[in-house]
Amino acid sequence: MRTETLSALFYLFDWEVLTISSKELSINEEIRDKEVRVVDSDGSQLGVMLGRDAIAKAFEKDLDLVKISPNALPPVCKIMDYGKFRFEQAKREKEAKKNQKVVEIKEIRLGLNTDTHDFEFKGNHAIQFLNQGNKVKVSIRFRGRELGHTGIGYETMKRFADFCSEHSNIERPAKMDGRHMLMFLAPKPAK
Repeated sequence: MRTETLSALFYLFDWEVLTISSKELSINEEIRDKEVRVVDSDGSQLGVMLGRDAIAKAFEKDLDLVKISPNALPPVCKIMDYGKFRFEQAKREKEAKKNQKVVEIKEIRLGLNTDTHDFEFKGNHAIQFLNQGNKVKVSIRFRGRELGHTGIGYETMKRFADFCSEHSNIERPAKMDGRHMLMFLAPKPAK
């Protein structure tokens, strides 16, 4: 049984490697096209030539031939240092990921009979979340006979949106979703 588990893991590992390698660009001997358009490492056009001649020209310069546009006719290949290219690409992706801000959605739950102090307290929390750049999901759950009074829920949502209007825009207005009424507020853009 242990060997079956190991073979299943190796199969899974091989499958993952195949999917990763298929996303990358074709380089050197992987390029099997008869004719390719070649761009030199400095960006100048070398013209259309046979695939094997293009690979030989790249090897003369101790660089790699990389297929950058496989759908063109003929495919476009560039002579470059592929290792350096991959390193710089990974560096750019890492930098872009670092600068990305993840927007969280915070939820505020109201009731039909939420008292004034509780309403203001929850409103102040929502304003705090909005000032931090997060979106706010406002929800009201209707229980039993409350479902017959959805108009009161819409009024409560409107009052809450007015309370937070200096700090937010209504991203999605109040709408019934089963027994819940939902509204989404987004922070106002910085001026």
